[in-house]
Amino acid sequence: MILNDKTIKEFLKKGKLVIEPLEEYQIQPSSVDLRLGHEFLIYPEEIEVLDVKNPEYADKMEKVVVDSNEGFIIKPKQFVLATTYEYVKLSDDITAFVEGRSSLGRLGLFIENAGWVDAGFEGNITLEFYNANSRPIKIYPGMRICQLVFAQMKQPAERPYKGKYQGQRGTTVSKIFMDKDVSA
Repeated sequence: MILNDKTIKEFLKKGKLVIEPLEEYQIQPSSVDLRLGHEFLIYPEEIEVLDVKNPEYADKMEKVVVDSNEGFIIKPKQFVLATTYEYVKLSDDITAFVEGRSSLGRLGLFIENAGWVDAGFEGNITLEFYNANSRPIKIYPGMRICQLVFAQMKQPAERPYKGKYQGQRGTTVSKIFMDKDVSA
């Protein structure tokens, strides 16, 4: 069942769902808009291959922190990691879908995070941006960047999320090198 605005507000009040900080205007009829954080990570051009077994790329990422008024420019065909301003915590029976905002999609900005937030997750949500436009796109920290659509599961998860991204703060680089099927 997708949660409506009334249920989202009830779950926030009960602590079953935590989104901090949160303003009333962010709550939509069937979702919550999340805002863009101040931190971005860019893969430097000198990295020739991103080897999933070798985490050296993580140390080479260029970290950019921008002021709300300054904004951040995503070049055409550029891939960038960013973060939500809000810290999110889901109970063991709530899951969420991350969706880009249509207004930004119409500019050519693809916003993703693998599209899914598991029950039990907590942390800032790292977002993957891709500028599919032939023009640069300038975005600003604090603007609404994506939306979370929540679904309540019939039962709590038997094994709620406790993975490698649990509790993440800020923009977080891929930790795929920690996966058992990759590191073996």
